[in-house]
Amino acid sequence: MNELLTLNEIECEYDGRLAVCGLSLRVNQGETVCLLGPSGCGKTTVLRAIAGFHPLRGGEIRIHGTTVSDRNYTLPPERRRLGMVFQDHALFPHLNVENNVGFGLRGISRTQKQAVVGNMLDLTGLAGLGDRYPHELSGGQQQRVALARALAPEPDLILLDEPFSNLDIELRERLSGEVREILKRRGTTAILVTHDQHEAFALGDTVGVMHEGRLLQWDTPYNLYHEPGNRFVADFIGQGVFLRGTLLTPDTVETEIGMHRSKRAYPWERGTRVEVLLRPDDIVPDPAGPLQAEILQKAFRGAEILYTLRLRGGGRVLSLFPSHADHAIGERVGIRVQADHLVAFALDGGDSSRDAPAFFGHASPLPDGPGEPQGVSRY
Repeated sequence: MNELLTLNEIECEYDGRLAVCGLSLRVNQGETVCLLGPSGCGKTTVLRAIAGFHPLRGGEIRIHGTTVSDRNYTLPPERRRLGMVFQDHALFPHLNVENNVGFGLRGISRTQKQAVVGNMLDLTGLAGLGDRYPHELSGGQQQRVALARALAPEPDLILLDEPFSNLDIELRERLSGEVREILKRRGTTAILVTHDQHEAFALGDTVGVMHEGRLLQWDTPYNLYHEPGNRFVADFIGQGVFLRGTLLTPDTVETEIGMHRSKRAYPWERGTRVEVLLRPDDIVPDPAGPLQAEILQKAFRGAEILYTLRLRGGGRVLSLFPSHADHAIGERVGIRVQADHLVAFALDGGDSSRDAPAFFGHASPLPDGPGEPQGVSRY
């Protein structure tokens, strides 16, 4: 695939502090990628640097192999052939839908402009709404107008800055899937910035998890969930708990619920104290199994019920049961471990993010993340 965007060790300052630290990534033509992380992690600063709104303190940004930003040079945003979609839509209230979509079209005839606008309205499911004004549209329709306007000039790259954050959850999930389909149908390269992992996973071919200005892991959604590269990613992505254990051999860990083998060897010494990441789908119901646990909490989710379980040794795990298996709080149930992706982090030595094996994707090697405190599990 052709490489469209390259970030090489970029650094950015914000409010007098280093907000982005040595970040590198590559985006190929036609890919949709996401930068995911908590507020203040630097993801929006990266997007603004790509757009040309924020200067670099170091490193470089290249589009189609041409440098558009470095420490001494910033190509103006209007010369980068980029489209942008913002969380507040940024539509012109005095223009109808057709004129909003066609606003950025220059140098073509009126007939050509009408044809482009018509195609964009069809593509984004807005056919028949061209005469309406933004205040007459729903939030989802307004966001489609913003996307159509960004796509109309056929930019090389679309940048989406928290585009669904003002929408309700159901609409957000539906619209994120629709936007991905539109981008893929057009073959448009896109970068999404979000704090919502559901959006990132729904849209992204590749997702980068950021923390304190660093890109900790650049990988597929599947690998981020099942094979997190450090303790922060493991804690930030999805749900799960960390169960204490001991490394018996390079690929075997013992916990209070038995011995577990990994598909890879860990570099730590035998006897190293570790934390094993267990997702809800790693703990499955087994009425006839010898492992018993007490139900502490339950959360009904329609087709499934998420149980918080206390083990005999005092540890806690999460488990998803089919919803017809409706057990009461305080009841004991049989379970078994079915962890196909065993992930462990060393406790001895303090910085488990540096001791963990690497699970990075196809991007160039990335800097290690900062050491993470012993956090609570994400329920």
